[in-house]
Amino acid sequence: MYRAAIGHRTYTFPDLRTLLAKATPLRSGDRLAGLCAETGEERVAAQFALADVPLTTFLNEAVVPYESDEVTRLIIDSHDKAAFAAVAHLTVGGFRDWLLSDEATTPVLSTLAPGVTPEMAAAVSKISRLQDLMVMAAKCSVVTRFRNTIGLPGRLSVRLQPNHPTDDARGIAASILDGLLLGSGDAVIGINPATDSPQRTHTLLSMLDDIRAKLDIPTQSCVLAHVTTTLELIGKGSPVDLVFQSIAGTQSANKSFGIDLALLREARDAALSLKRGTVGDNVMYFETGQGSALSANAHHGVDQQTVEARAYAVARAFKPLLVNTVVGFIGPEYLFDGKQITRAGLEDHFCGKLLGLPMGVDVCYTNHAEADQDDADALLALLVPAGVNFIMGVPGADDVMLGYQSTSFHDALAMRDLYGRKPAPEFEAWLTKQGLMDRENRIRPRELPLQFQALLPVS
Repeated sequence: MYRAAIGHRTYTFPDLRTLLAKATPLRSGDRLAGLCAETGEERVAAQFALADVPLTTFLNEAVVPYESDEVTRLIIDSHDKAAFAAVAHLTVGGFRDWLLSDEATTPVLSTLAPGVTPEMAAAVSKISRLQDLMVMAAKCSVVTRFRNTIGLPGRLSVRLQPNHPTDDARGIAASILDGLLLGSGDAVIGINPATDSPQRTHTLLSMLDDIRAKLDIPTQSCVLAHVTTTLELIGKGSPVDLVFQSIAGTQSANKSFGIDLALLREARDAALSLKRGTVGDNVMYFETGQGSALSANAHHGVDQQTVEARAYAVARAFKPLLVNTVVGFIGPEYLFDGKQITRAGLEDHFCGKLLGLPMGVDVCYTNHAEADQDDADALLALLVPAGVNFIMGVPGADDVMLGYQSTSFHDALAMRDLYGRKPAPEFEAWLTKQGLMDRENRIRPRELPLQFQALLPVS
């Protein structure tokens, strides 16, 4: 039982799950689920009560039962007690204050990460301002490697997302070349296929690998098919760099995606066996998003931001190259407007980085949400100084296959120029060698290299 008094009224919260939900800043998904605070005063009372909860409580009171949920078992069984010892004496409020202090340096936070549970991170985020989330996340550094190095200080990588509504090879190739010429693609060149057909996926994988090899691009490619499709294709010899999968924060939500932890482990082992990385072996690419568990009726009464943080425990277990929260993709039923999307993006990024993940954010919204490009610009401008590892690069910021608004190649250039960020070092060297980047590290192609033109398929 948790209590807090506001004025002459005392609010009571029966368990940790309820307290976390009531303390969450308002969002439409929690209202839809009937979990949110009924008034602003109740929310503040819950935040006061949450701030006084000892961090050790999260190791003894599970928000989803240990016996029935493999994600909970993963969180508890893999918890690093030695790493946690440095903050074990703190409350949630004390942990927030410590994270904002000079004691919480980048090396210290890297050592701490295995000792932090998702629920601890979520709790801190609920009592933090946006500025707090930025400052704390900016201290966290997570570096991953496959054919290049992502997440180094002063760097901002971009996923080149060349989707096409019919998977047309010429349309995809044109988008890839457009992105490369504008300095995108160092995080991954990743296609969302229009269908999950193994044959189509193989064709796209082969096309991506052909482009990468012909131009000798130090990056990785991925077709974002279901993990079972990718596993099948690995067995048939397809050129798979990264294994992609959407994941969630409960066993039942992951079941709705057709996955479990054993399947992800099998997929990672299969990808590692190919030995396609040149500078590292981070072979997994995960995407998440607040509201996915609720949409599958698999949230177990846990608020959507805490469930989202639990998905990061799943990701952490498989040492991914990339983790991407697609923050506004599901729609206004879960994040109603630009204000809610902005907060969710910064929460997700902070929780993921604190847990030791290479976080990217798809700064996006659907056309029926109460949001527009100004909201996306604002969130993007907050995430880059907060240390986001990568963002999306979509032609014109408009994904014509998935039907949502994201960030463009030019948005990425603007952020790199504004904040003095560079691409991944290996990719930066390649851009310079190709004559696409000048001595001031700006994209200034002198002319279109002939080898780029030759890659466009004949119509």
